[in-house]
Amino acid sequence: MRRLNRKKTLNLMKELDAFPKVPESYVETSASGGTVSLIAFTTIAFLTIMEFMVYRDTWMKYEYEVDKDFTSKLRINIDITVAMRCQYVGADVLDLAETMVASADGLIYEPVPFELTPQQKELQRMLQLIQSRLQEEHSLQDVIFKSAFKSASTALPPREDNSLQSPDACRIHGHLYVNKVAGNFHITVGKAIPHPRGHAHLAALVSHESYNFSHRIDHLSFGELIPGIINPLDGTEKIASDHNQMFQYFITVVPTKLHTYKISAETHQFSVTERERVINHAAGSHGVSGIFMKYDISSLMVTVTEEHMPFWQFLVRLCGIIGGIFSTTGILHSFGRFVAEIIFCRFRLGSYRSTSVPLPDGHTSNHLPPITDNSTH
Repeated sequence: MRRLNRKKTLNLMKELDAFPKVPESYVETSASGGTVSLIAFTTIAFLTIMEFMVYRDTWMKYEYEVDKDFTSKLRINIDITVAMRCQYVGADVLDLAETMVASADGLIYEPVPFELTPQQKELQRMLQLIQSRLQEEHSLQDVIFKSAFKSASTALPPREDNSLQSPDACRIHGHLYVNKVAGNFHITVGKAIPHPRGHAHLAALVSHESYNFSHRIDHLSFGELIPGIINPLDGTEKIASDHNQMFQYFITVVPTKLHTYKISAETHQFSVTERERVINHAAGSHGVSGIFMKYDISSLMVTVTEEHMPFWQFLVRLCGIIGGIFSTTGILHSFGRFVAEIIFCRFRLGSYRSTSVPLPDGHTSNHLPPITDNSTH
């Protein structure tokens, strides 16, 4: 009884077989079919390789939301070299919300030569080239996001030799924390003196002839410092054409959460516009000589996430490629054989064209002669 049920089950499964087996004696092969099969297999292999490359690739997904964090501090990372001696310049931040000078104790003033070494010049040229390409092709920013990792650095390499040139510039580097409101980070003549009604700089003891605000921005970023990320002002170099010259940078900072397969951090992106002018009170160009970076915090926060194609989606696309190519090539091959048979049949019919058969009464017959057994041999 059990064997009978097993046999019925087996017969039922055979009836449900959607892939019937055709004996090899019923299969007819042809040169055209082999050619089409070779083309189909080659196409499948090529598209499979391309699909695997797409599967390995990743893309960045951008999501926007309102930034509700108003209480935390904003970190500013600075590395700027000014072509003046350190005792002549001062850097500070004016917080527009509280109208006070934020502490700039986290900055280091280091006397250095303004001229770069050949190795540093090479890195600076590379940064400037990347910046020019980023302005033309914004999609390169995704590549920078994906390639950022903690072991890389975009900072200038240290000097490889002990130059005998005396330090004629001041490198201001370090970081400081400010409130998440609009502010003004500036470098001008003299050290800053805070007082209840604002702030001032001791510039009376410095002659105007020694003013030189030619500067190089090796690095400027907001938020957590992520080596490998190239910011818009990295590698910028400005040469002053006059002693009394003002350089202004208007910066819009956007809070950004970065989540990639290599790093996860909270940082800030920013865009910048530049302006520079010579201070000439007689001509109506008023102001203070120096470097002014006025920043504003955006109310939107961007979440950048690196995404990857799921494996099941890769399998579905791969099955679609294989099945679609087999079906398409099979249809094209059948259609081609159908057309070829029609053309060849017309040629065969042309070989049996009517021939003139003489009749006993002297007339001719254009009908085809009847096919007899002898004519078939």
